[in-house]
Amino acid sequence: MRTLRNGLVWTLGLVMTAVGVTACGSGGSDDVPAAAAPGEHVDLTLATFTEFGYEALIPEYEHLHPTITITPRKTGQGGPYAQDMMTKLAAGSGLADIQAVEEGSLSDILDKSSKFNDLAKIGPAEITPDRWLPWKYEAGKDKSGKLIGYGTDEGPLAMCYRKDMFAAAGLPTDPDAVKSLFATWDSYFATGAQFVTKSGGKAWFDSASQNFNAMVNQLPVGYLGTDDKLSIDHNPAIKRAWDQVTAAVAQGESAKLTAFSNEWNTGFKQGAFATKVCPAWMLGVVKEQAGPENAGKWAVTAAFPGGGGNWGGSYLTVPTQSKHPREAAALAAWLTAPEQQIKAFQATGNFPSQVKALTDPALLTKTDPYFGGAKTGELFAEQAKKITKPQYKGPGDAQIQENVADPALQAVEQGRSAADSWQQLVDGATKLTR
Repeated sequence: MRTLRNGLVWTLGLVMTAVGVTACGSGGSDDVPAAAAPGEHVDLTLATFTEFGYEALIPEYEHLHPTITITPRKTGQGGPYAQDMMTKLAAGSGLADIQAVEEGSLSDILDKSSKFNDLAKIGPAEITPDRWLPWKYEAGKDKSGKLIGYGTDEGPLAMCYRKDMFAAAGLPTDPDAVKSLFATWDSYFATGAQFVTKSGGKAWFDSASQNFNAMVNQLPVGYLGTDDKLSIDHNPAIKRAWDQVTAAVAQGESAKLTAFSNEWNTGFKQGAFATKVCPAWMLGVVKEQAGPENAGKWAVTAAFPGGGGNWGGSYLTVPTQSKHPREAAALAAWLTAPEQQIKAFQATGNFPSQVKALTDPALLTKTDPYFGGAKTGELFAEQAKKITKPQYKGPGDAQIQENVADPALQAVEQGRSAADSWQQLVDGATKLTR
């Protein structure tokens, strides 16, 4: 699921047992309603946005649990969905029994963790942390260790590039041969400067803000420190990323496009840039926007500056507003089981975050003809394992990125000095977090 979007011994039979009502227990957690009585009918609502791949899974679960009816609430875009969720959270009513939360909004939800159930307490006892990649599980917990979300998909980072544009500039084109170009951000931007010269002024990347966002996502903390206070003005890693990106803009490496704008979409078709930061979900965007006429020109490699990172993914939460939290937790556990994650991957391409799913033949044998037959499932599984720890993001982190950092970088691309735009970022973030 893009930002805009494991248990090793787990078996399907175990999942079926785990999601049964008795497996959830009939009491024990303070202020949490007991499970439904045997044979009692339960209606559950499930709120998601864009594509989670649950269309076929919902009737499957209802067939396995005849006393449960699931009503999906699907929103087309993540932004309006997140706004609606926060409004209903503040009102104290209107939320679904299960609410999906996108990674970019997770910090705001964790800040209000008291309004969500602790899934470690009310979920099936067999759901253990080792089901997920460690960083994915840890990112779903608040500061006190309360688990408010079961991880769904993730967005491991790789690099996409135009083979024909590389060849024209005298650069290697084979996915293994280009890995050294993307080893570090220094090597990436240095190669970009060479590319601009050799290509006669063509752009190396699409957008300064897209690269900057990926770079910031790799850091131990985001725009706010673990004390939830703004850290931009005293975080040298963020300033270094800023300096690197803006220096690249000054060298003509940016196509100066706003991500997901009409001009950005057209840029894929027209070969307006040679490289693209590529979380797993971005492959679908590239194919859609570049179109069939550019099939085979784009490639993807299992390399990313600095080693790896994540951009995207979601969690399933159970708000305290739910009248059937134990049944909701059981459903969320089933939907995020490795078997269901593979089915969702096959339906929509959402990349799984469970250890067992990352070794599933259905994922590892997945190839993509559009990217020259690349084994994309194996490639992104390799990239996912390079992520070691979750980044700490304080409440308001996503708003700083979208409403302050992006406009500041766009100002640099339009000719404003990097120093003045940095001050714009610091001042805007300070105002937003007061």
